[in-house]
Amino acid sequence: MGFEVSDELLGTFMPILVYWVYSGIYIPLGSLENYRLHSKKDEDEKNLVSKGTVVKGVILQQVVQAVVAILLFTVTGDDSGAAVVQPSLIVLARQFFIAMLVLDTWQYFMHRYMHHNKFLYRHIHSQHHRLVVPYAFGALYNHPVEGLLLDTIGGALAFLLSGMSPRASIFFFSFATVKTVDDHCGLWLPGNLFHIFFRNNSAYHDIHHQLYGTKYNFSQPFFVMWDKILGTYMPFSLEKRAGGGVEARPAKEFKDN
Repeated sequence: MGFEVSDELLGTFMPILVYWVYSGIYIPLGSLENYRLHSKKDEDEKNLVSKGTVVKGVILQQVVQAVVAILLFTVTGDDSGAAVVQPSLIVLARQFFIAMLVLDTWQYFMHRYMHHNKFLYRHIHSQHHRLVVPYAFGALYNHPVEGLLLDTIGGALAFLLSGMSPRASIFFFSFATVKTVDDHCGLWLPGNLFHIFFRNNSAYHDIHHQLYGTKYNFSQPFFVMWDKILGTYMPFSLEKRAGGGVEARPAKEFKDN
């Protein structure tokens, strides 16, 4: 008798596996100084938390994420034993797009509120901003409460409101995980498809991690629409950095403010 892994189990643990595999690819790429948004020296000196602590924090968030996912699949699962009809590609595309909009909307407003509420920023969200110079496997380094509110609940809403199946969720949340990791990779690599197809990318999010950008570029992980609509979009340009690499520089009128 063959061993089968359920869609629910894959939907729970595949994004976690994808997180560590994809972020692991960026570890050796971090030595490519000419493509870094910050120097390796800045990464070592400006960040306010050790990489060991980051790993522990990410694992804690992923444990909570897995527990919530299992509960969600259990509550929404179909125990009738009826065959599951897989949706067409058009339906899948619609579900993915709806899920992207839901996740972006939830994360924008929750993320922005955590910056404007001094208590929440000081005691919760500031943990993520200890990474002044982001790197890939630190993408989900958050306070556990933030991880639950922004990522886990946001993901649950995207799953429920889009109407996607557990099988579709395997691909959607793996994709969302890759996108989130890429946005924190700290590199601007030529040919990176995320930089080509998404204006919300590693340079865009890097602006937000700098002191002058903490009130801008709240959107994550896919689009920039809410920043554009609500006036929190900070335009920037990519310039060569002295000593090698590139730098995301905000428009002068924003940096002067």
